[in-house]
Parts: sequence; structure tokens; C-alpha cells
Amino acid sequence: MQDQKKAARAWTRAQARAGRRAALPAIVLGLAGTACGAGQAACLALALGARLGGSTATLWPALGGFAALALVRALVQFAAERAAFRAGAAGRQLLRADIVSRLLACGPAILRVRHSAALAAASVDQVEAMDGLYGRWVPAVSLAVVGPILVLIAAAIADPVSAAILAGFGLLVPVGQAVAGIGAAAASRRQFLALERLQARFLDRVRGIATIVLAGQTESEAEALAQAADELRRRTMRVLRVVFLSSAALDCATAGALVLLALRYRHALLAGGPETVTALFLLLLVPEFFAPLRGFAMAYQDKSHATGAAEALMGLPEPPPPVPEDAIRTVEARGVVISAEDVWLRWDPARPPALAGLSFFVGAGETLVLAGPSGAGKSSIISLLLGFVRPDSGHIRFNGHDIADINPAALAALTAWIGQRPMLFAGTIRDNIRFARPEATDAEIEAAAAQALVTAFADALPRGLDTPVGEGGYGLSGGQAQRVAIARAYLKNAPLLLLDEPTAHLDPATEQDVLAALRRLAVGRTVVMASHSAAAHSFGGRRLDLREGRAVPAKGAAVA
Repeated sequence: MQDQKKAARAWTRAQARAGRRAALPAIVLGLAGTACGAGQAACLALALGARLGGSTATLWPALGGFAALALVRALVQFAAERAAFRAGAAGRQLLRADIVSRLLACGPAILRVRHSAALAAASVDQVEAMDGLYGRWVPAVSLAVVGPILVLIAAAIADPVSAAILAGFGLLVPVGQAVAGIGAAAASRRQFLALERLQARFLDRVRGIATIVLAGQTESEAEALAQAADELRRRTMRVLRVVFLSSAALDCATAGALVLLALRYRHALLAGGPETVTALFLLLLVPEFFAPLRGFAMAYQDKSHATGAAEALMGLPEPPPPVPEDAIRTVEARGVVISAEDVWLRWDPARPPALAGLSFFVGAGETLVLAGPSGAGKSSIISLLLGFVRPDSGHIRFNGHDIADINPAALAALTAWIGQRPMLFAGTIRDNIRFARPEATDAEIEAAAAQALVTAFADALPRGLDTPVGEGGYGLSGGQAQRVAIARAYLKNAPLLLLDEPTAHLDPATEQDVLAALRRLAVGRTVVMASHSAAAHSFGGRRLDLREGRAVPAKGAAVA
């Protein structure tokens, strides 16, 4: 646990260093605002001194200078806020792009080790929590050091002793921040954990709402969700409580500095005289001195919040290693031969291996049907062939080339995949088919739709292939969506076809139609299909029976 906290803090510091260059304009503009504040204090002290002394010679010029500096400071602060926003947006954009690239590199295999709600929270909520780190914390760190030094220089010119008093109280602020920051980081971590658990629980219950209703568990599940939401509320309030304690420490330091300076110049303030302007100037400098420290205190909570989010972000998979220059960029496409040699794969160290020394061979143009109960390793083989994961040991070769040595783009061009629940994007049916090959012509798309029997139901839709589907569009049944996926595979025309339970959740009549379309698609291609369905096992080709990640003899069938 301590190692994880240290790693999270180190990761946060690395992110802060990376965002310092983008935050440089905000830092410069913040220092300009501090300088304007010191100038305003001098102008206001001159104006008040002139008014108390009964002289108007310097009153109006001082007030004019104060107004001019106030206008300049407002413009500078506006520009600094915009610069901080741009720095935060740039940092979040880079971080989110890194996360999305990792998720895309892992593919669906990541869902075996991380819940989809946790992944959504990491890519949305945790990244948004980093906004304060990039946009406020990074500039505040520099301003909290350089800003007070500028004010101290101005104070030292007027009175070195008063400058020393300000410096003493200023040094007390980081001590209070460190004490409060320890609690803030721990509270933020607990808050993010509660949020992640609530999101995962809510998503699971929404997915299983029909089961919950039929089982009569609606009230108990609603109560459990309410308890999880209340836990998140309590942990959020703890974070706010720590923030208020931190602010109170800074207010005490400001009040202490004002009291000591007022006591030091009490005679000048009461009796008047030449020292009155100096006394007023130093007193007016106190808020300016603590303003950067106050900004640092507020941003410290952003940093603590970011540290809490860092643990979730660090748990994401590492990006894939760069493709070596000698990686295989083309693979013979007239036929694909697959060989697996003593492949071992373990998803979770605490569980048995998904694949235990598995070996098999699929010739060019041959069909291999993977059979076995749930957990036998069928989907794990498909994930390996797609290149989403690498075996712990052993080799998978395409046409004699190890899959790890093949360029990912070449591997993607080589493979067509159809899963259990095809993804339909918001757009037309034509657009969803074109997704497989964006440069395809309308004639090629229509030919693929006809081969996959998409036109059999699309012709009855309001606009045929141009009917909108997906979110906000026309709803398709499971069999119709599967035919769209088959049309994508027809359009891609890849020599290797991977099928992962392509007829799951379909009624028998629809299953037969989909299998007929798949048989036509499989002609001349190397096919590996994982399926429980008895009808799918009549697909043709060899059958490989699996149990606990191993090939076992099947009655009446040869074992690969």
C-alpha cells in the first residue's frame, strides 16, 4: 500500500513537470498581476496618506494610478485564467489520448481484468480530476515561491523588519499545508474508490435490471445503491472538511502578520506623520503577500485530488512497445497458416491458467471449430489470434512468422472478426458496413450487403441501406446486427476469419440464416470459430475440444 502511494506521488510529480511548459504563460501573467497588486498598494497608501495629512497634491495622481493598475490587473488576471484553462485542457488531452491508446492496444482483453465502469471512470472522471493539477497546481507552485519574493522585495525597501515579519508568517503556511495535505490525499483516494465502486455497481444493476425485477430484488438493490451513494457523499464531505481546515491555517497566518505590523506602526497610524504612508503600504502589502500562498493552498487540494486519481490511472495497462524497424509489415495473403506451439496464458495469477501448454495447427483455407464449456479457453485463443494479448510462453505463428513480430497494421489487415454482439455505431447501415474499409465504393458496399443478406431486411426499412441505426436511430434485432457484421467481413475480404460465438443469443431460425451467410463467407479463407452451439459445430472443418485450457480427445472427432 505504501509503495502504491509513493508511486502515485511520483507519477503526479512527473505529470506536473510535463505540464510546466504549457503553464509558463499563466505563471508569467500571474507574476505580472502580483506586481500590479504591489503597485496598487503603493498608490492607495499615498492617497490615504495625502488625505489624512490634508494635502491634495498627490491624492488624485495616486488615485489615477490605482485605477489604471486595477484595469491592467483585471486584464492580466483574465489572460492568466485563459492561459491556465488552455494548460489544463492541453494536459488532459495528452493524458486522455495516452489512456485511449492503451485501451485500444489491449482491446476487449482488458475487460477480463478491469470492469468497464472502472475503465470509464479512469478515462473520464479521473482525467477530469487532473485539470486542477495542470491548470492550477503547476502555476501555483511557481507563483507561491516567486510572488511572495516580489512582495518581500517591495516591503524590504520600505522596512526590512516588516519584511522579515511577513517572511516568518509566510514560512508557517507550507507547514500547515503539509499537515492538511496528508489527510486530503487520503480522503481523495477513498472518495475515488467509492465513486468507482458506485459506478461499477450501478452499471451492473442496469445491465441486469430484468433479472432483478423477475427475482423480486428491486427494493434490496435500490437500498444497496442508496447506501453506496451515501458512502460517496460522506467521503466527499471529508475531503471538503480537510479543505476548510487548510484555509483556516492560512487565515490565521494572515491575521497574525496584520496584527504584528499594526502593533509595530501603531503610533504612526494614530499620530500621523511621514511614517503613515509606509505603515499603510506595508499593511496593504499583507493581502498581496499571502495571495499567491492562498492560491497555492487552493491548488494543493487539486494536487491531492490528482494524487487520489493517479492510483486508478496508474493501474491501466502500459502502452504497447514501439514496433521495431524490422517488424514484418506484409504477410502472404493468398492463404494463412496458423500454428500454436505450447501456448500458456494466465489472466489472473490467483486463478488457474486460461491456456495450459496448448498446441494446434490450422492449414490455409481450413476451418477449425473450438468447442468446450465456458472457461475452457476458446475466447482466450481468439484474443491471442487477434493480437490483443501475448502468451506468457510459447508461440503463435502466422505463415511461419511469430505474431509478436508482425506489424499491428498488417495483422489488422489480415484479419476479420465477428463477435457475439456486433457494435452498431450511430449512422446509417451503409456507414456501419463501410467501417471495415472506408475507401470502399457504394457498389462494393451494396455487394457485401447482398452477400450477407442485409438487403433482405434493409429493403423493408424506410431508407434502405441509408436508414440511420445505432444510438438515436432505427433499432435492429440481434440477427440483423450480426448480418451487418458479416457484411463488414465480406467488404474487408481478409484471408483470416475469426468467429467468437457468432450465433449466441439468436433463435434457431435466425441462427441457421447467419450460419448460411458465414459458410459462404468462409469459402477460400482460414477460419477459426469458437462456439457452444450444436448447430455451429455442423459448420464443417475440424473440431478442437478444450477443457481447462488443454486439448482433449473428442468422441468421433480427431484432435488437432
